Amino acid sequence: MSELVVYGATAAGVAAAVAAARHGVEVTVVEPGRHVGGMVSGGLGYTDLGDPRVLGGLAREFSVAVGEYYGVAPGHYAGPEPHAAEEIFRAWLDRAGVRVVLGTALASVDTVDGSITALRGTDGRDYRAGVFVDASYEGDLLAAAGVGYRVGREGRAAYGETLAGRREPAPGKHNFPPYLSPFAADGSLLPLIHDRPAVDVGEGDGGVMAYGYRVCLSRAADRIPFARRAGYDEAEWELGRRYFALLDRQGIKVAAAELLGLVPNLPHGKCDGNSIGPLSLNLLDGTNWAYPEADAVARERIRQRHRDYTRDFLYFLGNDPAVPELVRREIAEWGLPADEFADTGGLPHQLYVREARRMLGEYVLTEHDLLPAPVPKYDVVALGSYHVDIREVRRTWRWVYEHPDPIASVFNEGYLSVPVRPYPIPYRSIVPRYHQCANLLVPVCVSASHVAFSSVRMEVQYQMLGHAAGLAATLALATGRPVQRVDVAELQDRLAAEGQVLA
Repeated sequence: MSELVVYGATAAGVAAAVAAARHGVEVTVVEPGRHVGGMVSGGLGYTDLGDPRVLGGLAREFSVAVGEYYGVAPGHYAGPEPHAAEEIFRAWLDRAGVRVVLGTALASVDTVDGSITALRGTDGRDYRAGVFVDASYEGDLLAAAGVGYRVGREGRAAYGETLAGRREPAPGKHNFPPYLSPFAADGSLLPLIHDRPAVDVGEGDGGVMAYGYRVCLSRAADRIPFARRAGYDEAEWELGRRYFALLDRQGIKVAAAELLGLVPNLPHGKCDGNSIGPLSLNLLDGTNWAYPEADAVARERIRQRHRDYTRDFLYFLGNDPAVPELVRREIAEWGLPADEFADTGGLPHQLYVREARRMLGEYVLTEHDLLPAPVPKYDVVALGSYHVDIREVRRTWRWVYEHPDPIASVFNEGYLSVPVRPYPIPYRSIVPRYHQCANLLVPVCVSASHVAFSSVRMEVQYQMLGHAAGLAATLALATGRPVQRVDVAELQDRLAAEGQVLA
């Protein structure tokens, strides 16, 4: 029996485990996949930071470790190569003496009197501990323990947020030009469009931000070309062909960097491929909406759909005659790096789950805590600073009422970017309500609205919250108290002593 069990070897999970183990706590990390680091080692090399002044604790230590790994100053690169991130995390876990169990998912949870007593893994073993941390992107442990949560965007009425709910389509780089038809010749809807009736503007619909694979790309001589997949479907890319044809009619020139973010922003000339244009690495056909609460089989089917889409998107951009020649030429210079993700065919091992479950904890962080000005919190354990960054939620269509007849037009909906000032994240947002579970900490699926979560959800902030969760677990174990009743002032003192920025 360990004193602390961490479910999910994400960067937050690693931080929680290491923070506790350094204080002598016996820690076991249980991870469903075969890798540690989550998105940090799974394609998201570029570090979304916000205000660099908030960087502290183990997140700052990771930045320093990346600099030492490459022999450069911290922050010299936008982030590490995926394999380098995993090497650093594995070294941390080894030095701290953390036991890591890979390839084991959550099967069930035992609880007694509002506390978790055991996490049963798919390996048939029971993992018992005094305190548990759910560091998964999905929030599976908190759900299995009976902790309340939400999925998807709420309506404005839920918390009185002006930015909540379904949004009107907004022009910009993430949206299509007007009058792109959604219909095939036979009147059916084209692929890659979410065919579901829309709720009124401002209402909630449970929609989650788009998922995708943040591919790592290379121009090295041994790069793996973007090949045509056996199941590639020409018909699926008619929307893309129409998009490029519309741009051509309007005299708009587009480069590959505007579709994929082809910037060598990682060491050794590698690129963290991001989702930029209206047709991107983000899959917006609604496939991911079911993912947060899906079972293991359905989730794997959704991940496979995203993997197939990613391969097909890269092949389409590099080979379809409808794609501008300049784009095809630029794409041809890149490929998947031969020295990354060897066991997953060159694509990352981690699907970018931008949001799944969000805990309904002791305090729900909302838009009002971030905007227009930050609201002080007595129990601050980390600072957030990244802008409200809601990525597209769905691709759909509407009638545009132009004279003399309405015109059907495709659009992406949900995107929003609003700057914030550094704001406090309270301890109460990483603990469940006391009556639901007394020995669980949640540094990833934090208690926040869809709007506020879109700012918190950055890996640097997850690492800082993981650090706080690990130290809080240490205090709870030492005092025998529920996690809701640890001495927050002592927790803050320990965090500050370990470099966490709290003000």
